[in-house]
Amino acid sequence: MNTVASGFVSHLLHLSLIGCISIISTGCDNQPHSNIQTPPPPNVKIAQPLSQEVTEWDEYTGRIDAVSSVDIRARVSGYLERINFNAGSKVSKGDLLFEIDPKPFIAQLQYTQAELESAKVKRELAKNDLERAERLFKGKAISEEEHDSRSKGARDSIASVQSAEANVNTAKLNLEYTKIRAPIDGRIGRELITEGNLVSGGGGDATRLTFIVSTDPVYVYVDADEHLALKYRRQAQQRGNKSKNTEQMPAQLAVSDEADFPHTGYLDYISPRADTATGTVSLRGVFSNPDDLLSPGFFARMRVRASSPYPALLVPDRAVATDQAEHFIWVVNQENKVEYRKVSLGAPIGQYRVITSGLTAQEWIIIEGLQKMMPGVQVNPERISLTPSKAE
Repeated sequence: MNTVASGFVSHLLHLSLIGCISIISTGCDNQPHSNIQTPPPPNVKIAQPLSQEVTEWDEYTGRIDAVSSVDIRARVSGYLERINFNAGSKVSKGDLLFEIDPKPFIAQLQYTQAELESAKVKRELAKNDLERAERLFKGKAISEEEHDSRSKGARDSIASVQSAEANVNTAKLNLEYTKIRAPIDGRIGRELITEGNLVSGGGGDATRLTFIVSTDPVYVYVDADEHLALKYRRQAQQRGNKSKNTEQMPAQLAVSDEADFPHTGYLDYISPRADTATGTVSLRGVFSNPDDLLSPGFFARMRVRASSPYPALLVPDRAVATDQAEHFIWVVNQENKVEYRKVSLGAPIGQYRVITSGLTAQEWIIIEGLQKMMPGVQVNPERISLTPSKAE
């Protein structure tokens, strides 16, 4: 190929390249721009804080205990003849529970009564002998030694009568102890010894037959921190109750299957000594139990009133967020934009939280839709009303 031809081919290639670039550019300019759509404002639910009177409570866990609990034991030995109660039933003080075979004790009582009669007869004889000895001694018919002997014999016979009377009383008591009665009102346990068995009475080895626990009222024991015990005592002093630890401070109780605190009572005792190992102080609540729902040994939650009623601003717990060591709430302003609001928290009241500073009752806070919220974000709010917290 000559030089002219070669140059011509190169020129054609250059023109073709320019044309292609031009076509590509023209195609790009004719392509319509894509529309970038702004997402709609997120939907949130907002509400104003609750303004109501509240009372603070301190909550504890503990166990229910009986006010009175008695082990029923035999006081005399013998064969158990009869059981007069149904296991688990309620009994009243004085009810007959067990009977031990009384025949040996009846015989012993008859024997001691006979011994007493014999001692009385001897006392009469000794008394007559002493009266004769007095007359004879005045007439100097008997010696002084004989007179002293009869005088001492009379005193000895009196002592013998007193001893015989004591034996009769003991025999009567033993016979009475063959009938074992309930010492308190309450609910009785099962029989631990069945009829026909030999039971031992008296002393530390006395046979345990059953037990009775009182049912109404009941105690609840819990352990409180030292500073809480001090708080209760100071509250009692402020009420002018300087002679007692508490002035029947209100308390409430719930057992394991209860979400609320339906049982009302009062705190009647704060231990005068703290446990040095745990740093806690024992508290005792008293609660009525007319339907026998509360049984000694049950797990229980008890709360004690920690403050007098006061007006407070409440928000749901779920509306409060945490940023490191600070607590904050998202507030929606009049332009439906989100604002960051640092707040100070007070006591929990049910599902709510007391706000002590950083918020007013007229502001609207986000209750639902807090995820990925940021200051300045435009939102689509739905206003709702909060349900008032139950009276505390």
